[in-house]
Amino acid sequence: MQEGQEIDKKALTFLRDNKNTDWNELAKDCVSFANANGGKILIGIDDDASEPVSSQTIDEKWLDTIRKQVSQRTYNVSVTPQLMTAANGGQYIEVLINRNAQSVAGTTDGRYYIRVSDESKPVLPDELLRLAADKNALIWEEQTNRKVPKTRADNAQYRQFLADVRASQRVSRFIKEKSDDEILEHYLFVKGDYLTNLGILWIGQRQDRATLLYAPVIQFIKRDDREEKVNKIVWDDYYLNPKELLQAVQTEIPDWQEAVEIPDGLFRTSVPNYDIRVVRELVANALVHKSYTVRGDIFINLFTDRLEIHSPGLLPLGVTPQNIISQSVRRNNQLAQVFYDLGLMEKEGSGYDLIYETLLAEGKSVPMVEEGNDRVVVTVYRRIIRSEIVRLVRKANEEYSLRQKEVISLGLIAQYSSLSALELTKRLDIKEAQGVRNWLGRLPELGLVESKGKTKATEYHINPAYLRRLNYKGKTDLTKIAPHRLRELILTDLEIYQPAPIRDIHERIGKEISERKVKRQIDALIDEGTVVKIGVNNHTRYSLSQNLSNNQQMVERDQING
Repeated sequence: MQEGQEIDKKALTFLRDNKNTDWNELAKDCVSFANANGGKILIGIDDDASEPVSSQTIDEKWLDTIRKQVSQRTYNVSVTPQLMTAANGGQYIEVLINRNAQSVAGTTDGRYYIRVSDESKPVLPDELLRLAADKNALIWEEQTNRKVPKTRADNAQYRQFLADVRASQRVSRFIKEKSDDEILEHYLFVKGDYLTNLGILWIGQRQDRATLLYAPVIQFIKRDDREEKVNKIVWDDYYLNPKELLQAVQTEIPDWQEAVEIPDGLFRTSVPNYDIRVVRELVANALVHKSYTVRGDIFINLFTDRLEIHSPGLLPLGVTPQNIISQSVRRNNQLAQVFYDLGLMEKEGSGYDLIYETLLAEGKSVPMVEEGNDRVVVTVYRRIIRSEIVRLVRKANEEYSLRQKEVISLGLIAQYSSLSALELTKRLDIKEAQGVRNWLGRLPELGLVESKGKTKATEYHINPAYLRRLNYKGKTDLTKIAPHRLRELILTDLEIYQPAPIRDIHERIGKEISERKVKRQIDALIDEGTVVKIGVNNHTRYSLSQNLSNNQQMVERDQING
Protein backbone atom coordinates (compact mmCIF):
# COMPACT_ATOMS: atom_id res chain seq x y z
CA MET A 1 0.00 0.00 0.00
CA GLN A 2 1.94 2.99 -1.31
CA GLU A 3 1.12 6.68 -1.35
CA GLY A 4 -0.12 7.80 -4.73
CA GLN A 5 -2.90 9.49 -6.65
CA GLU A 6 -5.65 8.18 -4.35
CA ILE A 7 -3.87 7.24 -1.10
CA ASP A 8 -1.99 9.26 1.51
CA LYS A 9 -0.60 8.08 4.81
CA LYS A 10 0.13 9.85 8.09
CA ALA A 11 1.83 8.43 11.17
CA LEU A 12 -0.15 8.25 14.41
CA THR A 13 2.04 11.05 15.79
CA PHE A 14 0.01 13.33 13.52
CA LEU A 15 -2.79 13.11 16.12
CA ARG A 16 -0.84 14.65 18.98
CA ASP A 17 -3.72 16.39 20.65
CA ASN A 18 -6.51 18.63 19.44
CA LYS A 19 -4.49 21.78 20.05
CA ASN A 20 -1.20 20.85 18.36
CA THR A 21 -2.45 18.68 15.49
CA ASP A 22 -1.85 20.33 12.11
CA TRP A 23 -5.48 20.35 11.00
CA ASN A 24 -4.72 22.81 8.19
CA GLU A 25 -2.43 20.20 6.60
CA LEU A 26 -5.19 17.58 6.78
CA ALA A 27 -7.69 20.05 5.31
CA LYS A 28 -5.32 20.80 2.43
CA ASP A 29 -4.97 17.10 1.60
CA CYS A 30 -8.74 16.59 1.75
CA VAL A 31 -9.28 19.49 -0.66
CA SER A 32 -6.69 18.11 -3.08
CA PHE A 33 -8.37 14.68 -3.16
CA ALA A 34 -11.84 16.22 -3.58
CA ASN A 35 -10.66 18.23 -6.59
CA ALA A 36 -9.06 15.15 -8.19
CA ASN A 37 -10.48 11.63 -8.14
CA GLY A 38 -11.24 11.36 -4.44
CA GLY A 39 -9.14 9.17 -2.20
CA LYS A 40 -8.21 7.94 1.26
CA ILE A 41 -6.00 9.30 4.02
CA LEU A 42 -4.76 6.55 6.32
CA ILE A 43 -3.87 7.93 9.75
CA GLY A 44 -1.82 5.59 11.89
CA ILE A 45 0.35 4.01 9.17
CA ASP A 46 3.89 5.26 8.58
CA ASP A 47 4.91 6.33 5.07
CA ASP A 48 7.24 3.36 4.62
CA ALA A 49 4.84 0.80 6.17
CA SER A 50 1.91 -1.14 4.73
CA GLU A 51 0.06 -1.64 8.01
CA PRO A 52 -0.01 -0.18 11.53
CA VAL A 53 1.89 -1.51 14.53
CA SER A 54 0.07 -4.64 15.72
CA SER A 55 -0.40 -3.27 19.24
CA GLN A 56 -1.72 0.12 18.08
CA THR A 57 -5.14 1.25 19.37
CA ILE A 58 -6.95 4.51 18.60
CA ASP A 59 -9.67 6.27 20.58
CA GLU A 60 -12.92 6.57 18.56
CA LYS A 61 -13.30 10.19 19.71
CA TRP A 62 -10.88 11.17 16.93
CA LEU A 63 -13.47 10.29 14.28
CA ASP A 64 -15.85 13.11 15.25
CA THR A 65 -12.90 15.44 15.83
CA ILE A 66 -11.54 14.83 12.32
CA ARG A 67 -14.98 15.30 10.73
CA LYS A 68 -15.50 18.54 12.64
CA GLN A 69 -12.04 20.01 12.06
CA VAL A 70 -12.08 19.30 8.31
CA SER A 71 -15.60 20.74 7.87
CA GLN A 72 -14.57 23.92 9.70
CA ARG A 73 -11.58 24.47 7.42
CA THR A 74 -12.96 23.48 4.00
CA TYR A 75 -15.96 23.87 1.72
CA ASN A 76 -17.32 21.53 -0.96
CA VAL A 77 -15.48 18.67 0.77
CA SER A 78 -17.19 15.51 2.03
CA VAL A 79 -15.21 13.20 4.33
CA THR A 80 -16.08 9.99 6.15
CA PRO A 81 -13.62 8.94 8.91
CA GLN A 82 -13.88 5.38 10.18
CA LEU A 83 -11.88 3.22 12.54
CA MET A 84 -10.27 0.25 10.79
CA THR A 85 -8.48 -2.86 12.04
CA ALA A 86 -5.62 -4.27 9.96
CA ALA A 87 -4.90 -7.97 9.46
CA ASN A 88 -2.24 -7.84 12.20
CA GLY A 89 -4.75 -6.44 14.73
CA GLY A 90 -3.45 -2.87 14.73
CA GLN A 91 -5.94 -0.02 14.40
CA TYR A 92 -5.83 2.99 12.09
CA ILE A 93 -8.22 5.65 10.83
CA GLU A 94 -9.34 5.69 7.21
CA VAL A 95 -10.55 9.11 6.07
CA LEU A 96 -12.56 8.62 2.87
CA ILE A 97 -12.74 11.77 0.71
CA ASN A 98 -15.43 11.80 -1.95
CA ARG A 99 -14.68 13.20 -5.37
CA ASN A 100 -16.36 16.54 -5.98
CA ALA A 101 -17.57 16.24 -9.57
CA GLN A 102 -19.62 19.44 -9.81
CA SER A 103 -17.86 22.21 -7.90
CA VAL A 104 -14.38 23.30 -6.85
CA ALA A 105 -13.29 22.43 -3.32
CA GLY A 106 -11.21 24.85 -1.30
CA THR A 107 -10.08 25.84 2.17
CA THR A 108 -11.92 28.50 4.12
CA ASP A 109 -8.91 30.83 3.82
CA GLY A 110 -9.29 30.83 0.01
CA ARG A 111 -6.71 28.24 -1.07
CA TYR A 112 -7.18 25.50 -3.67
CA TYR A 113 -5.25 22.25 -4.15
CA ILE A 114 -5.32 19.19 -6.38
CA ARG A 115 -3.80 15.76 -5.96
CA VAL A 116 -0.98 15.06 -8.42
CA SER A 117 0.71 11.70 -7.96
CA ASP A 118 1.60 11.55 -4.25
CA GLU A 119 1.55 15.29 -3.57
CA SER A 120 -1.05 17.99 -2.89
CA LYS A 121 -0.26 20.73 -5.39
CA PRO A 122 -1.60 24.30 -5.04
CA VAL A 123 -3.90 25.46 -7.83
CA LEU A 124 -2.65 28.81 -9.14
CA PRO A 125 -5.12 31.60 -9.97
CA ASP A 126 -4.79 31.12 -13.74
CA GLU A 127 -5.39 27.37 -13.30
CA LEU A 128 -8.60 27.81 -11.34
CA LEU A 129 -10.66 28.35 -14.50
CA ARG A 130 -9.21 25.15 -15.99
CA LEU A 131 -10.19 23.23 -12.87
CA ALA A 132 -13.73 24.61 -13.08
CA ALA A 133 -13.89 23.78 -16.80
CA ASP A 134 -12.86 20.19 -16.10
CA LYS A 135 -15.66 19.97 -13.54
CA ASN A 136 -18.09 21.10 -16.25
CA ALA A 137 -16.75 18.36 -18.50
CA LEU A 138 -17.66 15.79 -15.85
CA ILE A 139 -21.18 17.21 -15.60
CA TRP A 140 -21.46 17.21 -19.41
CA GLU A 141 -21.37 13.43 -19.64
CA GLU A 142 -24.43 12.95 -17.42
CA GLN A 143 -26.56 15.86 -18.62
CA THR A 144 -29.94 15.22 -20.27
CA ASN A 145 -30.59 18.80 -21.35
CA ARG A 146 -31.21 17.66 -24.96
CA LYS A 147 -34.25 15.69 -23.70
CA VAL A 148 -33.70 12.89 -26.19
CA PRO A 149 -35.87 9.89 -25.25
CA LYS A 150 -33.94 6.67 -24.80
CA THR A 151 -36.32 5.06 -27.30
CA ARG A 152 -34.66 7.21 -30.01
CA ALA A 153 -31.34 5.43 -29.75
CA ASP A 154 -29.85 4.20 -33.00
CA ASN A 155 -30.83 0.54 -33.05
CA ALA A 156 -27.63 -0.75 -34.73
CA GLN A 157 -25.27 1.14 -32.42
CA TYR A 158 -27.43 0.24 -29.40
CA ARG A 159 -27.21 -3.49 -30.18
CA GLN A 160 -23.53 -3.33 -31.05
CA PHE A 161 -22.68 -1.62 -27.76
CA LEU A 162 -24.48 -4.26 -25.71
CA ALA A 163 -22.79 -7.02 -27.72
CA ASP A 164 -19.37 -5.39 -27.20
CA VAL A 165 -19.92 -5.15 -23.44
CA ARG A 166 -20.98 -8.78 -23.11
CA ALA A 167 -18.08 -9.97 -25.28
CA SER A 168 -15.39 -7.92 -23.51
CA GLN A 169 -12.89 -9.71 -21.30
CA ARG A 170 -12.47 -6.52 -19.29
CA VAL A 171 -16.10 -6.42 -18.12
CA SER A 172 -17.02 -8.41 -15.04
CA ARG A 173 -19.56 -11.20 -15.17
CA PHE A 174 -21.74 -9.24 -12.76
CA ILE A 175 -22.13 -6.42 -15.33
CA LYS A 176 -22.63 -8.78 -18.28
CA GLU A 177 -25.54 -10.49 -16.53
CA LYS A 178 -27.44 -7.23 -16.12
CA SER A 179 -30.41 -6.45 -18.35
CA ASP A 180 -29.98 -4.18 -21.37
CA ASP A 181 -31.44 -1.18 -19.54
CA GLU A 182 -29.28 -1.84 -16.47
CA ILE A 183 -26.12 -1.93 -18.60
CA LEU A 184 -27.03 1.43 -20.16
CA GLU A 185 -27.65 2.86 -16.68
CA HIS A 186 -24.36 1.41 -15.42
CA TYR A 187 -22.41 3.27 -18.13
CA LEU A 188 -24.54 6.42 -17.61
CA PHE A 189 -25.92 6.29 -21.15
CA VAL A 190 -29.42 6.91 -19.82
CA LYS A 191 -30.89 8.80 -16.91
CA GLY A 192 -34.55 8.19 -16.32
CA ASP A 193 -36.32 8.21 -19.67
CA TYR A 194 -33.66 10.21 -21.52
CA LEU A 195 -30.30 9.61 -23.13
CA THR A 196 -27.44 11.46 -21.48
CA ASN A 197 -24.94 13.39 -23.60
CA LEU A 198 -22.65 10.36 -23.32
CA GLY A 199 -25.49 8.12 -24.45
CA ILE A 200 -26.22 10.35 -27.45
CA LEU A 201 -22.52 10.37 -28.33
CA TRP A 202 -22.32 6.56 -28.38
CA ILE A 203 -25.77 5.20 -29.30
CA GLY A 204 -27.71 8.29 -30.41
CA GLN A 205 -29.06 8.95 -33.87
CA ARG A 206 -27.05 11.10 -36.28
CA GLN A 207 -29.27 14.22 -35.97
CA ASP A 208 -29.11 14.13 -32.17
CA ARG A 209 -25.34 13.59 -32.14
CA ALA A 210 -24.89 16.52 -34.52
CA THR A 211 -26.59 18.92 -32.09
CA LEU A 212 -24.28 18.06 -29.20
CA LEU A 213 -21.80 20.67 -27.99
CA TYR A 214 -19.39 19.48 -29.29
CA ALA A 215 -19.42 16.05 -30.92
CA PRO A 216 -15.97 15.00 -32.20
CA VAL A 217 -14.88 15.73 -35.76
CA ILE A 218 -11.62 14.24 -37.07
CA GLN A 219 -9.62 15.59 -40.00
CA PHE A 220 -6.75 13.68 -41.58
CA ILE A 221 -4.41 15.81 -43.70
CA LYS A 222 -1.36 14.45 -45.51
CA ARG A 223 1.39 16.77 -46.80
CA ASP A 224 4.33 16.19 -49.12
CA ASP A 225 7.97 17.19 -48.58
CA ARG A 226 7.07 20.81 -49.44
CA GLU A 227 4.27 20.59 -46.86
CA GLU A 228 1.62 20.98 -49.55
CA LYS A 229 -1.64 19.14 -49.00
CA VAL A 230 -1.87 15.91 -51.03
CA ASN A 231 -4.70 14.07 -49.27
CA LYS A 232 -7.54 14.91 -46.90
CA ILE A 233 -10.14 12.72 -45.21
CA VAL A 234 -12.76 14.26 -42.93
CA TRP A 235 -15.21 12.48 -40.63
CA ASP A 236 -17.65 15.31 -39.90
CA ASP A 237 -21.10 13.89 -40.70
CA TYR A 238 -21.76 12.62 -37.13
CA TYR A 239 -22.89 9.18 -38.30
CA LEU A 240 -20.07 7.48 -36.39
CA ASN A 241 -19.79 7.06 -32.63
CA PRO A 242 -16.34 7.25 -30.95
CA LYS A 243 -15.59 3.55 -31.46
CA GLU A 244 -16.49 3.74 -35.15
CA LEU A 245 -14.43 6.92 -35.57
CA LEU A 246 -11.40 5.17 -34.09
CA GLN A 247 -11.90 2.17 -36.37
CA ALA A 248 -12.28 4.45 -39.42
CA VAL A 249 -8.98 6.18 -38.65
CA GLN A 250 -7.24 2.81 -38.38
CA THR A 251 -8.70 1.24 -41.54
CA GLU A 252 -9.39 4.08 -43.99
CA ILE A 253 -5.95 5.69 -43.98
CA PRO A 254 -3.61 3.57 -46.13
CA ASP A 255 -0.44 5.26 -44.87
CA TRP A 256 -0.41 3.13 -41.69
CA GLN A 257 0.55 0.14 -43.86
CA GLU A 258 3.84 1.68 -44.97
CA ALA A 259 7.02 0.30 -43.44
CA VAL A 260 10.78 0.07 -43.91
CA GLU A 261 12.94 -3.04 -43.76
CA ILE A 262 16.16 -3.11 -41.77
CA PRO A 263 18.83 -5.86 -41.91
CA ASP A 264 18.81 -8.47 -39.15
CA GLY A 265 21.57 -10.96 -39.87
CA LEU A 266 20.45 -13.19 -42.74
CA PHE A 267 16.93 -11.80 -42.48
CA ARG A 268 15.21 -8.43 -42.56
CA THR A 269 12.88 -6.89 -40.00
CA SER A 270 9.93 -4.74 -41.06
CA VAL A 271 9.41 -1.58 -38.99
CA PRO A 272 6.22 0.42 -39.69
CA ASN A 273 6.59 4.13 -40.32
CA TYR A 274 3.87 4.67 -37.73
CA ASP A 275 2.88 1.68 -35.65
CA ILE A 276 -0.90 1.23 -35.64
CA ARG A 277 -0.82 0.64 -31.86
CA VAL A 278 0.68 4.09 -31.36
CA VAL A 279 -1.80 5.70 -33.75
CA ARG A 280 -4.74 3.96 -32.05
CA GLU A 281 -3.64 4.99 -28.57
CA LEU A 282 -3.02 8.63 -29.53
CA VAL A 283 -6.35 9.00 -31.35
CA ALA A 284 -8.18 7.22 -28.51
CA ASN A 285 -6.54 9.61 -26.04
CA ALA A 286 -7.63 12.57 -28.16
CA LEU A 287 -11.24 11.32 -28.18
CA VAL A 288 -11.31 10.44 -24.49
CA HIS A 289 -9.57 13.54 -23.13
CA LYS A 290 -11.09 16.03 -25.57
CA SER A 291 -12.94 18.86 -23.87
CA TYR A 292 -16.53 18.37 -25.09
CA THR A 293 -17.45 21.86 -23.90
CA VAL A 294 -14.91 23.47 -26.26
CA ARG A 295 -15.29 23.78 -30.02
CA GLY A 296 -12.50 22.29 -32.09
CA ASP A 297 -11.68 19.37 -34.39
CA ILE A 298 -9.14 16.63 -33.83
CA PHE A 299 -6.44 16.91 -36.51
CA ILE A 300 -4.19 14.09 -37.70
CA ASN A 301 -1.45 15.79 -39.70
CA LEU A 302 0.90 13.46 -41.56
CA PHE A 303 4.17 14.95 -42.85
CA THR A 304 7.03 13.19 -44.60
CA ASP A 305 9.04 13.02 -41.37
CA ARG A 306 6.47 13.11 -38.58
CA LEU A 307 2.90 12.55 -37.43
CA GLU A 308 1.06 15.19 -35.41
CA ILE A 309 -2.16 14.64 -33.41
CA HIS A 310 -3.92 17.89 -32.47
CA SER A 311 -6.53 17.71 -29.71
CA PRO A 312 -8.63 20.78 -28.79
CA GLY A 313 -8.43 21.97 -25.20
CA LEU A 314 -5.58 21.82 -22.70
CA LEU A 315 -4.24 18.95 -20.67
CA PRO A 316 -6.26 18.12 -17.54
CA LEU A 317 -5.01 20.05 -14.52
CA GLY A 318 -2.16 18.13 -12.90
CA VAL A 319 -0.90 16.63 -16.18
CA THR A 320 2.00 18.33 -17.96
CA PRO A 321 4.06 17.46 -21.05
CA GLN A 322 6.86 16.46 -18.64
CA ASN A 323 4.86 14.05 -16.43
CA ILE A 324 2.47 12.63 -19.03
CA ILE A 325 4.04 9.16 -18.87
CA SER A 326 3.56 8.89 -15.10
CA GLN A 327 0.44 10.96 -14.47
CA SER A 328 -3.10 10.32 -15.63
CA VAL A 329 -6.21 12.38 -14.94
CA ARG A 330 -9.54 11.55 -16.52
CA ARG A 331 -11.36 14.54 -17.98
CA ASN A 332 -14.32 12.47 -19.22
CA ASN A 333 -14.40 9.74 -16.62
CA GLN A 334 -17.26 7.62 -17.97
CA LEU A 335 -16.16 7.91 -21.61
CA ALA A 336 -12.70 6.73 -20.56
CA GLN A 337 -14.27 3.79 -18.74
CA VAL A 338 -16.24 2.76 -21.85
CA PHE A 339 -13.10 2.94 -24.01
CA TYR A 340 -11.18 0.80 -21.55
CA ASP A 341 -13.94 -1.75 -20.95
CA LEU A 342 -14.38 -2.27 -24.69
CA GLY A 343 -10.62 -2.72 -25.21
CA LEU A 344 -10.26 0.42 -27.30
CA MET A 345 -7.39 1.82 -25.22
CA GLU A 346 -5.01 0.85 -22.47
CA LYS A 347 -5.99 1.20 -18.86
CA GLU A 348 -5.62 4.53 -17.13
CA GLY A 349 -2.00 5.59 -16.74
CA SER A 350 -0.55 2.95 -19.08
CA GLY A 351 -1.39 4.36 -22.54
CA TYR A 352 1.80 6.38 -22.83
CA ASP A 353 3.77 3.47 -21.39
CA LEU A 354 2.64 1.44 -24.42
CA ILE A 355 3.54 4.30 -26.78
CA TYR A 356 7.01 4.67 -25.24
CA GLU A 357 7.59 0.91 -25.32
CA THR A 358 6.54 0.58 -28.97
CA LEU A 359 8.56 3.55 -30.24
CA LEU A 360 11.72 2.76 -28.28
CA ALA A 361 11.61 -0.90 -29.36
CA GLU A 362 11.51 0.40 -32.95
CA GLY A 363 14.59 2.55 -32.39
CA LYS A 364 12.63 5.80 -32.53
CA SER A 365 12.51 8.79 -30.25
CA VAL A 366 9.75 9.15 -27.66
CA PRO A 367 6.74 11.34 -28.56
CA MET A 368 6.98 15.09 -28.08
CA VAL A 369 4.01 16.62 -26.25
CA GLU A 370 3.35 20.35 -26.50
CA GLU A 371 0.59 22.40 -24.91
CA GLY A 372 -0.51 25.50 -26.80
CA ASN A 373 -3.07 28.16 -25.97
CA ASP A 374 -6.06 26.07 -26.99
CA ARG A 375 -4.80 22.62 -27.93
CA VAL A 376 -2.40 19.79 -27.17
CA VAL A 377 -0.11 18.54 -29.95
CA VAL A 378 1.60 15.15 -29.79
CA THR A 379 4.34 14.56 -32.38
CA VAL A 380 5.72 11.15 -33.34
CA TYR A 381 8.78 11.08 -35.60
CA ARG A 382 9.19 8.56 -38.40
CA ARG A 383 12.99 8.31 -38.37
CA ILE A 384 14.70 5.30 -36.84
CA ILE A 385 17.57 6.76 -34.82
CA ARG A 386 19.69 3.59 -34.96
CA SER A 387 18.53 0.38 -36.59
CA GLU A 388 20.83 -1.61 -34.26
CA ILE A 389 18.58 -0.70 -31.34
CA VAL A 390 15.67 -2.56 -32.95
CA ARG A 391 17.68 -5.77 -33.02
CA LEU A 392 19.08 -5.23 -29.52
CA VAL A 393 15.67 -4.72 -27.89
CA ARG A 394 14.01 -7.50 -29.90
CA LYS A 395 16.72 -10.06 -29.05
CA ALA A 396 16.72 -9.10 -25.37
CA ASN A 397 12.94 -9.33 -25.27
CA GLU A 398 12.92 -12.73 -26.95
CA GLU A 399 15.58 -14.06 -24.58
CA TYR A 400 14.31 -12.65 -21.29
CA SER A 401 10.62 -11.73 -21.86
CA LEU A 402 11.18 -8.19 -20.67
CA ARG A 403 8.48 -6.23 -18.87
CA GLN A 404 7.15 -3.00 -20.32
CA LYS A 405 9.18 -0.70 -18.07
CA GLU A 406 12.32 -2.74 -18.74
CA VAL A 407 11.86 -2.36 -22.51
CA ILE A 408 11.41 1.40 -22.09
CA SER A 409 14.52 1.73 -19.90
CA LEU A 410 16.63 -0.48 -22.19
CA GLY A 411 15.52 1.45 -25.28
CA LEU A 412 16.28 4.82 -23.69
CA ILE A 413 19.73 3.80 -22.48
CA ALA A 414 20.56 2.24 -25.87
CA GLN A 415 19.51 5.42 -27.70
CA TYR A 416 21.76 7.65 -25.63
CA SER A 417 24.58 5.08 -25.15
CA SER A 418 24.44 5.90 -21.44
CA LEU A 419 22.14 7.80 -19.12
CA SER A 420 22.66 9.03 -15.58
CA ALA A 421 20.14 8.35 -12.84
CA LEU A 422 19.31 12.06 -12.88
CA GLU A 423 18.64 12.01 -16.62
CA LEU A 424 16.43 8.94 -16.25
CA THR A 425 14.38 10.60 -13.52
CA LYS A 426 13.79 13.60 -15.79
CA ARG A 427 12.87 11.60 -18.88
CA LEU A 428 10.52 9.27 -17.00
CA ASP A 429 9.32 11.75 -14.35
CA ILE A 430 10.71 9.63 -11.51
CA LYS A 431 10.98 11.28 -8.12
CA GLU A 432 13.37 9.06 -6.21
CA ALA A 433 16.12 6.47 -6.56
CA GLN A 434 13.72 3.62 -5.76
CA GLY A 435 11.68 4.69 -8.79
CA VAL A 436 14.74 4.30 -11.05
CA ARG A 437 15.29 0.78 -9.73
CA ASN A 438 11.64 -0.07 -10.40
CA TRP A 439 11.92 1.08 -14.00
CA LEU A 440 15.19 -0.78 -14.57
CA GLY A 441 13.68 -3.90 -13.04
CA ARG A 442 15.78 -7.00 -13.83
CA LEU A 443 18.04 -5.35 -16.41
CA PRO A 444 21.09 -5.20 -14.09
CA GLU A 445 20.49 -8.75 -12.78
CA LEU A 446 20.17 -10.14 -16.31
CA GLY A 447 23.45 -8.54 -17.29
CA LEU A 448 21.86 -6.25 -19.88
CA VAL A 449 22.67 -2.99 -18.13
CA GLU A 450 25.70 -2.01 -16.05
CA SER A 451 26.17 1.02 -13.82
CA LYS A 452 28.94 3.05 -12.27
CA GLY A 453 28.90 5.86 -9.75
CA LYS A 454 26.59 6.54 -6.83
CA THR A 455 23.23 8.23 -6.14
CA LYS A 456 22.15 10.71 -8.84
CA ALA A 457 25.57 10.54 -10.50
CA THR A 458 25.10 6.83 -11.24
CA GLU A 459 25.42 6.17 -14.95
CA TYR A 460 23.75 3.28 -16.75
CA HIS A 461 24.97 1.76 -20.01
CA ILE A 462 24.38 -1.42 -22.00
CA ASN A 463 26.66 -4.26 -20.92
CA PRO A 464 29.50 -4.42 -23.52
CA ALA A 465 29.67 -8.21 -23.17
CA TYR A 466 26.04 -8.53 -24.25
CA LEU A 467 26.64 -6.16 -27.17
CA ARG A 468 29.59 -8.28 -28.32
CA ARG A 469 27.49 -11.43 -28.08
CA LEU A 470 24.92 -9.84 -30.42
CA ASN A 471 27.67 -8.49 -32.68
CA TYR A 472 26.07 -5.12 -32.02
CA LYS A 473 27.42 -2.43 -34.34
CA GLY A 474 26.56 0.71 -32.46
CA LYS A 475 28.33 4.01 -32.70
CA THR A 476 31.33 5.07 -30.62
CA ASP A 477 30.91 8.36 -28.84
CA LEU A 478 32.18 10.29 -25.84
CA THR A 479 29.33 9.67 -23.41
CA LYS A 480 31.40 7.27 -21.27
CA ILE A 481 34.67 9.21 -21.50
CA ALA A 482 36.97 8.78 -18.51
CA PRO A 483 37.34 11.83 -16.21
CA HIS A 484 41.07 12.27 -16.89
CA ARG A 485 40.46 12.28 -20.67
CA LEU A 486 37.63 14.77 -20.33
CA ARG A 487 39.92 16.97 -18.25
CA GLU A 488 42.53 17.00 -21.03
CA LEU A 489 39.86 17.90 -23.60
CA ILE A 490 38.77 20.87 -21.48
CA LEU A 491 42.36 22.11 -21.02
CA THR A 492 43.06 21.74 -24.75
CA ASP A 493 39.91 23.68 -25.58
CA LEU A 494 40.78 26.50 -23.17
CA GLU A 495 44.32 26.76 -24.55
CA ILE A 496 42.77 27.73 -27.89
CA TYR A 497 39.51 29.50 -27.06
CA GLN A 498 39.95 31.04 -23.58
CA PRO A 499 38.06 32.73 -22.05
CA ALA A 500 34.98 30.69 -22.93
CA PRO A 501 31.51 30.02 -21.46
CA ILE A 502 30.67 26.44 -20.52
CA ARG A 503 28.08 26.11 -23.28
CA ASP A 504 30.76 26.76 -25.92
CA ILE A 505 33.23 24.39 -24.28
CA HIS A 506 30.54 21.72 -24.09
CA GLU A 507 29.60 22.14 -27.74
CA ARG A 508 33.18 21.96 -28.99
CA ILE A 509 34.33 18.90 -27.06
CA GLY A 510 31.13 16.90 -27.68
CA LYS A 511 27.44 17.47 -27.05
CA GLU A 512 26.93 13.79 -26.25
CA ILE A 513 28.89 14.32 -23.02
CA SER A 514 26.64 15.45 -20.20
CA GLU A 515 27.10 19.16 -19.46
CA ARG A 516 26.96 18.21 -15.80
CA LYS A 517 30.10 16.08 -16.32
CA VAL A 518 31.88 18.95 -18.01
CA LYS A 519 30.92 21.34 -15.20
CA ARG A 520 32.14 18.88 -12.55
CA GLN A 521 35.58 18.63 -14.17
CA ILE A 522 35.84 22.40 -14.61
CA ASP A 523 35.01 22.88 -10.92
CA ALA A 524 37.73 20.37 -10.03
CA LEU A 525 40.23 22.26 -12.20
CA ILE A 526 39.23 25.52 -10.48
CA ASP A 527 39.71 23.95 -7.04
CA GLU A 528 43.28 22.93 -7.90
CA GLY A 529 44.05 26.34 -9.43
CA THR A 530 44.49 25.20 -13.04
CA VAL A 531 41.42 27.08 -14.31
CA VAL A 532 39.95 30.40 -13.16
CA LYS A 533 36.37 31.61 -13.30
CA ILE A 534 35.63 35.08 -14.69
CA GLY A 535 32.26 36.87 -14.32
CA VAL A 536 28.97 35.70 -12.80
CA ASN A 537 25.66 34.18 -13.93
CA ASN A 538 25.16 34.36 -17.71
CA HIS A 539 28.46 36.22 -18.14
CA THR A 540 30.58 33.48 -16.56
CA ARG A 541 33.69 32.56 -18.56
CA TYR A 542 36.51 30.11 -17.87
CA SER A 543 40.20 30.53 -18.58
CA LEU A 544 43.49 28.87 -17.77
CA SER A 545 45.15 30.31 -14.69
CA GLN A 546 47.73 33.05 -15.30
CA ASN A 547 50.73 30.85 -14.49
CA LEU A 548 49.64 28.19 -16.91
CA SER A 549 48.98 30.82 -19.57
CA ASN A 550 52.45 32.31 -19.08
CA ASN A 551 54.06 28.88 -19.33
CA GLN A 552 52.18 28.19 -22.51
CA GLN A 553 53.31 31.54 -23.96
CA MET A 554 56.95 30.72 -23.09
CA VAL A 555 56.67 27.35 -24.82
CA GLU A 556 55.22 28.94 -27.93
CA ARG A 557 57.96 31.64 -27.93
CA ASP A 558 60.68 29.01 -27.64
CA GLN A 559 59.15 27.08 -30.54
CA ILE A 560 59.15 30.22 -32.71
CA ASN A 561 62.77 31.10 -31.88
CA GLY A 562 63.71 27.54 -32.81
